[in-house]
Amino acid sequence: MANTEKITVAIVDDILETRETIRRALQLEPNIEVVGVARNGQEAIELVFESRPDVVIMDINMPDMDGITATEAIRRKVPYTQVVILSVQNDPGYMRRAMLAGARDFLSKPPDIDELLAAVRRAGAMALEEKRSTSILVENVAPSGTPSPAQKGKIIAVYGPKGGTGKTLLATNLAIALQVQNQRTILVDGDLQFGDVAVILNERGKNSVIDLAIRAEELDAEVVEGVVVAHRETKLSILVAPPTPEMALQVSGEQFAKFLQFLSTLYRFVIVDTSSYLSDTTQSTLETADLIVLITTQELPTLKNVSLFLTLADKSNIPRDRLILVLNRYDKRINLDAERIYNSLKHPIEVVIPLDERAAIQSILKGRPFVLEDRSSAITKGVLNLAELIQQKISQLEAPPERETVGKKRGV
Repeated sequence: MANTEKITVAIVDDILETRETIRRALQLEPNIEVVGVARNGQEAIELVFESRPDVVIMDINMPDMDGITATEAIRRKVPYTQVVILSVQNDPGYMRRAMLAGARDFLSKPPDIDELLAAVRRAGAMALEEKRSTSILVENVAPSGTPSPAQKGKIIAVYGPKGGTGKTLLATNLAIALQVQNQRTILVDGDLQFGDVAVILNERGKNSVIDLAIRAEELDAEVVEGVVVAHRETKLSILVAPPTPEMALQVSGEQFAKFLQFLSTLYRFVIVDTSSYLSDTTQSTLETADLIVLITTQELPTLKNVSLFLTLADKSNIPRDRLILVLNRYDKRINLDAERIYNSLKHPIEVVIPLDERAAIQSILKGRPFVLEDRSSAITKGVLNLAELIQQKISQLEAPPERETVGKKRGV
């Protein structure tokens, strides 16, 4: 975000004193501009439609219309506007409802001013990126109405070169995190022999990813819609693994790559939970993916396999900037931190997700992603950081190249 670009903010609260306290705090910040205030949800919607702010600071309990209902309406009509919810009740249930409504952050009331400013800056950065991305997409629509390559969704492969890294749990929670941010997302179980996405999400499908992949040359949106499973709570689209391992042999790597490319014309994000084994379809996925979330843990066998994969990626001409190395299940009791791992792998760790066995186990037992349970937990924040980083990198990929100056074109 450019330093000269101000974050515009609207404040919504039914208590005058709260509105003024927040307004005074924000007005002291040179890069933040308060563009209006509202006393309830209905006024908030009208204010947002008129002033189009980057961020709305929204009280959750108000007369006439509550903050969650207003957030849903705002995010539908002005998708780039980010909402920071305030609530006197620090309840996971409220957090979950707010996140599903499209809220960017959830803070206890009265908010700590430093914490509020940090939340506004994070939300503002995302709003400005989404506005820029939207303008790029509009500019790149071909005259015939056919979307240009810049409008296509992006394929994100989640890969761990060794079993037991928490890859599938991470992939499912990442997909949910993107979906609830109003990013149309599909989660594909790319482990065609032993995929567990359906188990972790407690969903079943009559059909599987195989039914689409083998028809890669003749797919249309209606066919895809008839096969995907909609996650009950978030409506995330899911393509489950086939019921028997031998069915994986029906699909070639080339077919699977074409199938993923087609999905990218329908969805903003195509998240693929790959197998750890470098099968033909997994290799095709990694080669096709716009970004690869590469998972490591602190275990030495996993680090060894990650090192081997990085070497293989270099030989296969997979650019390092397409790789996001994630340190999953980080246990600070183990004397092997991110810096030492970086020195070993010679590749930066961009996201650290802490070990939380209780949250992970409860998530699997309930069939409910932990990002929907407790937004304030460290493990959830780690996944949300990953989702934010992915969106930032995608915005960079979609940004048009800088134009050369006249002097450079002439060789001056």
